[in-house]
Amino acid sequence: MAKKNNEYGIYPVIPLRNTLVVPNTITPLLVGRGASIKAADSALIEDKKIICITQKSNSDFEADPKAKFLYRTGTLCTILQVLKLPDGTMRLLVEGEQRILIERFYRNKEYLSAYFQRNDKVLTKNKVEVEALLRSFKKIFIQYINLNKSLPEEAMVPFGDTSKPVEFFYFALANIQIDIRKKQRIFEIDDLYESLNSIYKVVNEEVEILKLEHKIDVKVKSRLNKVQKEYYLNEQLKQINKELGVTKEEKADLIDFQKKVKETNLSEEAKKKAEDELKRFSRMNPYSPEYSVVHTYLSWILELPWDEPELRDFKLKSAQEILDKDHYGLEKVKERILEYLAVVKLANKVKGQIMCFVGPPGVGKTSLGKSIARAMDRKFVRLSLGGVRDEAEIRGHRRTYIGALPGVIIQSMKKAGTRNPLIMMDEVDKMSMDFRGDPSAALLEVLDPEQNNSFRDHYLDFNYDLSQVIFITTANTLNSIPRPLLDRMEVIEIPGYTAFEKVNIANKHLIPKVMKEHDLEGKIKLDFQDNSIKKIIELYTREAGVRELERQISKILRKVVKKFVEGKSKNHEKISNKQLEEYLGVPKHLYSEVNRKDAVGVVTGLAWTSFGGETLQIEVVKMKGEGKLKLTGQLGEVMQESAQAAFSYARLHSKEFGLKEDFYKKCDLHLHIPEGAIPKDGPSAGVTIVTAIISILSDKKVKHNLAMTGEITLTGNVLPIGGLAEKLIAAKRAKLENIIIPKQNEPNLTEVNDVIKKGLNIILVDRVEEVLKNALIG
Repeated sequence: MAKKNNEYGIYPVIPLRNTLVVPNTITPLLVGRGASIKAADSALIEDKKIICITQKSNSDFEADPKAKFLYRTGTLCTILQVLKLPDGTMRLLVEGEQRILIERFYRNKEYLSAYFQRNDKVLTKNKVEVEALLRSFKKIFIQYINLNKSLPEEAMVPFGDTSKPVEFFYFALANIQIDIRKKQRIFEIDDLYESLNSIYKVVNEEVEILKLEHKIDVKVKSRLNKVQKEYYLNEQLKQINKELGVTKEEKADLIDFQKKVKETNLSEEAKKKAEDELKRFSRMNPYSPEYSVVHTYLSWILELPWDEPELRDFKLKSAQEILDKDHYGLEKVKERILEYLAVVKLANKVKGQIMCFVGPPGVGKTSLGKSIARAMDRKFVRLSLGGVRDEAEIRGHRRTYIGALPGVIIQSMKKAGTRNPLIMMDEVDKMSMDFRGDPSAALLEVLDPEQNNSFRDHYLDFNYDLSQVIFITTANTLNSIPRPLLDRMEVIEIPGYTAFEKVNIANKHLIPKVMKEHDLEGKIKLDFQDNSIKKIIELYTREAGVRELERQISKILRKVVKKFVEGKSKNHEKISNKQLEEYLGVPKHLYSEVNRKDAVGVVTGLAWTSFGGETLQIEVVKMKGEGKLKLTGQLGEVMQESAQAAFSYARLHSKEFGLKEDFYKKCDLHLHIPEGAIPKDGPSAGVTIVTAIISILSDKKVKHNLAMTGEITLTGNVLPIGGLAEKLIAAKRAKLENIIIPKQNEPNLTEVNDVIKKGLNIILVDRVEEVLKNALIG
């Protein structure tokens, strides 16, 4: 039980890590150990008295230190404030009252206690000696506080109120920043004079160290001030270098640039620009922000290709062999490319029309560009314009902007390293515009053979000749390309592939490519038997190109390899039609989903999408009503107008088709195009819609093995449509035999591959009457 006096007694103990609490000071403590928290709680219940003892250094990480790891000299304290934190720890504010000596430690189940005797410091010297030492110590301590920036100004406040030597000693001991073991040794000295003398020596040493630190700090700062005097020092260095004949390291770039400007075959305008910038560069300090800007600008000028390229002759026969090797089919496209190459070969220049390959994804537009570059032995550079909406991405940023760079055209020229590369601009139809400008307008100069010999990039700010560059663009559709830009290009349409062509492409190109990409050549053999490739095309892909087909072949290959690695098959696997479902799952697409029976009000149309041709089922039903026409299936405005035109045509010619003149007063029509989640638009479904309406009103069936496409007018004329090749491919894929198309599209038929037309009965019509005659039964 604790004794109720300060001379001796038993009180709870809080061991302190790396902290010394001394008398006459108020110290905050963070108590986290369980035993210490319980000791504090016990003290708070009694008279708030607690013993604070410092741990020895080798016990810093003890959770509950033993008595042998604690010093014997400590301080009896009073707890002034308590704050219990959410994490279970406790903040104490304690005031040191007197120095004590621990006689014995006691340990119970919860915390450590100790029996102590009061142990004040004694004075053995006379007052005069102590006063002399105290004055000297105060002077050196003032220096210490002034030099030690980590001590707050508030540390000086109690100093003025301290008159007694023992009070000042404890004040100084609490505020000096030295090793805890040194502090404890000084604290344990019984004689006050010796204590003052010891702390005086320690503080004196610390002052000398702090003075040295301050001296070093001043030297470092004086060196940093050199940057502020850079102009003066640079002028001095120039004179010194001039006298010594020594070249500064910082000017090595200048000499290198000067040499390159003389050696590089720059244009007159570029040379003048480079020389002007070199003059500025020579006067600049390397530490100036403008230095790196000019350095980057000069680097760009000198790294661009300037020399006249060596004209390499190429054989047209070799070019054709490369095109045939890299691409199956596309005969008309290859023929046009060879015509272009023949002109380039004979004229020895590339000035002429810019080619634009237009077609669905995956038909080989980009790879055709690579083949042309290989045939002509030119560097190939591809840049994607998809999503570009800032004119500066084409022409570059002006150098007034931070981090400015040239546009993609100049960057492509630097990448190519020659003045006559082949630059392929992919996805030219995917550009957009906003408040920053219209990038398609910037391309007008690039793609115009009459202007691109003086292309001006905003960053370079001088003309650069692009006339020897072969530009080829690609697009999925022409609708979004601005007319002025389209006018500068010759459009070469690349239709989708037929099933026959896809089978050949798979056998000759895709399977070897997939084997090579997976590094499986010679390690495993894959044979597709019977018509398994054709089945993959019909049941597992729905595309104009061959990308999805390649993915499906890769999927089969991975599963075959897995079986081989697991020891379930040999390294030679034969893929039959029966195994396709095992490897690829349930068929995803059924192209035979078109109507296979003659029916009233159901007609098969042909549509064009960016992914190729598609068949379109149009259904019309008749109900009692007031002559309303209901349209569903996410039809666009143009398609809705076609439906209205077809309905009006039916009303106007009701007698000719045996319809009651007042049919529109007694019935409503509901026209629906399935797959309602997919938006549909365009005028080419006009003949299909009018056929379906006349069929339902006249109760005549429509032939099931027939598809049609064409725009109609109110007077019954059938107008031409686009995407003819893709639509014929879709009809062939759906195994439809008879196809009705506008007569005005007859010239386009000559451009359609004979393989596509083979087996199709193409019916040319000028009028709606001809359509109905060929479509309706009876």
